[in-house]
Amino acid sequence: MSSTVTERFARLRDEPMVPAGRPAGGTWGSVREVFQQRQLLDLLIRRDLKSRYKDSALGFAWTLIRPLVQLGIYWLILGQILGSARAIPEFAIYIFAGLTLYGLFSEIVSGATGSVVANAGLLKKVYVPREIYPLSAVGGALFNFAIQLVILLIATLAFRSFPTFENLAFFVPATLVILVWGTALGILLSALNVYLRDMAYLVEVLMMLLMWASPIVYSWQMVFSRATGGPWEWVLPIYTNNPITLGILGFHRAFWTAGGPDQYPDHLMLRMGIAILAGLVALFFCQRVFARLQGNFAQEI
Repeated sequence: MSSTVTERFARLRDEPMVPAGRPAGGTWGSVREVFQQRQLLDLLIRRDLKSRYKDSALGFAWTLIRPLVQLGIYWLILGQILGSARAIPEFAIYIFAGLTLYGLFSEIVSGATGSVVANAGLLKKVYVPREIYPLSAVGGALFNFAIQLVILLIATLAFRSFPTFENLAFFVPATLVILVWGTALGILLSALNVYLRDMAYLVEVLMMLLMWASPIVYSWQMVFSRATGGPWEWVLPIYTNNPITLGILGFHRAFWTAGGPDQYPDHLMLRMGIAILAGLVALFFCQRVFARLQGNFAQEI
């Protein structure tokens, strides 16, 4: 037995050293690694979607039930009982459009935050680019978003207010604003959640606050008219130009045809373009923070 051990050590002594893990390639190296592992990313997305609705009688129908219930509550209480529908024509389309896009943002951030911890078993057993875990949450959120988007388009047909091509031009930039910023925040929080497990609970509170701070159940015009000339006028540029507000306004511009130009800030398309560029910069820095923190993931988990 001792001769066998001696032979193994002799063989190992002559074996060339091979670097393990990720080579130093910066952000582009990470992008290249994720692209090379795109099949694994696809498998993780499918696994997460299947496990989420495993043993459920309604399956993927639950993707629609929650936003439709929210729509019914807001339409009845805010729209009919409190009278918000009188100030916002086609109130149901307005709310559902906002809930659809905000649901994408919320699901990306919430899902990505817990993604690294949820995949602790795989993370400890095999090396893959760790960004795959939060990105799988992004993929699952996009799948659910696509289903809700189909329902939104059907609703616009039912209300005979199908958007024109001019309206739909706002769809892509509005979605990109939310997608880029949601991914950036999700990647950052997924790393922080490994070290601070309270982060997942803080995200739940943050998502609730951000929803009510966005023009989903009320109009941007209402905020503009009440803030202009008042003591809170200085907040208006911050409120208007934050990426979630811009994304939802752009989404409303795409699918809510009952709103006039006065319902939106000037140069909305330009504002969204700037928000996308700023989001890409934020995504770069969030990925670099993730790369710095990922070295101790296996030990912390």
